[in-house]
Amino acid sequence: MSQSLVTMSYIAATVLFILSLSGLSNQETARRGNYYGMLGMAIAIVATVLSGSVTAYTILIAALLFGGAIGYKAAKEVEMTQMPELVAIMHSLVGMAAVLVGYANFMDESGTLTGIEKTIHEVEIYIGILIGAVTFSGSVIAFGKLSGRIDGKPMLLPARHWLNLGLLVVVTYFGYLFLQQAETGGGTMPLAVMTAISLAFGVHMVMAIGGADMPVVVSMLNSYSGWAAAATGFMLSNDLLIVTGALVGSSGAILSYIMCRAMNRNFVSVIAGGFGTGTGGPAAVIEGDVQPIDAEETAQQLLAAKNIMIIPGYGMAVAQAQHTVNEITKLLREKGKKVRFGIHPVAGRMPGHMNVLLAEAKVPYDIVYEMDEINEDFPNVDITMVIGANDIVNPSALDDPNSPIAGMPVLECWKGGMTIAMKRSMASGYAGVGNPLFVMENTRMLFGDANDRLQAVLKALRS
Repeated sequence: MSQSLVTMSYIAATVLFILSLSGLSNQETARRGNYYGMLGMAIAIVATVLSGSVTAYTILIAALLFGGAIGYKAAKEVEMTQMPELVAIMHSLVGMAAVLVGYANFMDESGTLTGIEKTIHEVEIYIGILIGAVTFSGSVIAFGKLSGRIDGKPMLLPARHWLNLGLLVVVTYFGYLFLQQAETGGGTMPLAVMTAISLAFGVHMVMAIGGADMPVVVSMLNSYSGWAAAATGFMLSNDLLIVTGALVGSSGAILSYIMCRAMNRNFVSVIAGGFGTGTGGPAAVIEGDVQPIDAEETAQQLLAAKNIMIIPGYGMAVAQAQHTVNEITKLLREKGKKVRFGIHPVAGRMPGHMNVLLAEAKVPYDIVYEMDEINEDFPNVDITMVIGANDIVNPSALDDPNSPIAGMPVLECWKGGMTIAMKRSMASGYAGVGNPLFVMENTRMLFGDANDRLQAVLKALRS
């Protein structure tokens, strides 16, 4: 394939990637956006394989088949509840790829660059490996936290911010040494030291972040993986990889910023790590008695209500109750009830987790509202059903400055007529903090597996 045809293919792929991001910004066009992205990637791979820069076809085909088999198996077997940790571990692969490509470029002795061009290329290698190493180790820790293999509570080292600053200074110094030694054919030692420091920084950064803020971490690591891909594109002189990485990196950074605003977090603190940890001092003690309710009484309350709000959380995903929720929604709407869904920006374990589940169950898009659109309407709501959510409906975020989620905007369902909260037990949420909502006068607790309880409610509604 001629170089001009490769360039045209890359331009077409770039346009498709932009259309993909545009489509993914809305639930109604998300499926189309996925198709655009898949087509763009297929064009990019075919154009690269047929270009003159590829000669080792046997190795390439073997790698494509191996990677494709892993991707197919993951897509078929991974449950929706496991998507956040799958996304995190995929980010780690992008980071490791950037590290490996960087070392391969560094050890490649066939290059003909000299002078300032050689220096620029060495800077590209250094930065690419740095970003890739941070992305890899940070994503592995995020995977561990999201999957429950690592405790979700933040690990705060003394003077952690000074430690981060010190690591940055050391990395900069070794970058200087690397450029000096690379001029004479060396540089392996400073490059290896920088890689080790970057790996340690990635671990420290994510370990210092509280469980309630992990959705922001997933978004942030998505941005890092994009910049790692862009750095790899500079190393390989591949324009498409640069553009694609920049698109992913910038969109991930914008999403992280939007989510930080939604959670009342400082964007810089996301980069530094160690947020979501409260303001110091003991959190308020939750006092009071819970008032249980059964499925039959829940159905009666729903039938008596006119304005109903449903707030889905991670518990709905675990129980895979979204289809039952949709059946209840259809039945209530047929009976003339006004039913809406309130979605918190960080409900679940990654951005848009609840939206994906509801779309999978074919819940109408026009009754799904974001927190900012719906919060002021809770005084007009007769019944709110909270399905497996905890931190996103926790009043202590607003009135307890010592809470780990202090300052985070939440869905203020307690301002409505009645709240029916569905949980397996009174265990705390992912942030590890109790919820005073569950002992309020107008709250009833429906205990048990969300899908089983909702099936019982659906049966009672039909009878």
